Amino acid sequence: MGKTLDLKPVDGSFSLKEHIYDVLKTSIMNLDIYEPDTNLRMDERTLADRLGISRTPIREAIMRLEQEGFVEIAPRRGVFIKRKSLDEILELITVWAALESMAARLVTLHASDEEIASLREMFATFEGSRVRAKIDEYSETNIKFHQAILRLSRCELLEKMAENLFIHMRWLRMRTIQEGDRANRSIIDHLHIIEALEARETETVERLVRQHTLDLGAHVERNVQWLD
Repeated sequence: MGKTLDLKPVDGSFSLKEHIYDVLKTSIMNLDIYEPDTNLRMDERTLADRLGISRTPIREAIMRLEQEGFVEIAPRRGVFIKRKSLDEILELITVWAALESMAARLVTLHASDEEIASLREMFATFEGSRVRAKIDEYSETNIKFHQAILRLSRCELLEKMAENLFIHMRWLRMRTIQEGDRANRSIIDHLHIIEALEARETETVERLVRQHTLDLGAHVERNVQWLD
């Protein structure tokens, strides 16, 4: 059986409608939808049984997820978690480059020295060949680094705009970090970005973060074979 959503029965002592949406969205975000054996179909009856609730809040959550681009509803076939095509992914990366580079610019203006120092601490255990030796751990740290850039920007609207893109960027970064020498190049890029943040070099850090993401796009366009 292929990989599927990790769901637990729901305690009904809170706002059910919002909670079901959060549960389904989080479950989708934690699932690698680009793995070949991943089950992308979401059956309302099965979801309701596994969560221990009626189908109505499931249906409402699915409609909201469709509006946000996480799922697609195929008439007479069902609901499916949505994979993006190569062209859509490349477009998404371009938009992400714009958002995160602006976030990095804002970090130099609004984040404290202690907050910026915490970014360096993330990579304290990764040096030289140890990046490849601890690739899974590094991959998670890589994701947290990019999340932190958005958070430290202090711009809620920017962070919100990036939220629905992040689900695909997370999958992309986790899947491509093991390819070629991307892990080693990634940590070098991150350390240069952190140095520019520490020095409050606004223009430099904006350029570095944008180029870091555009380099990911170039790699995807050249090498990724698992997108339509």
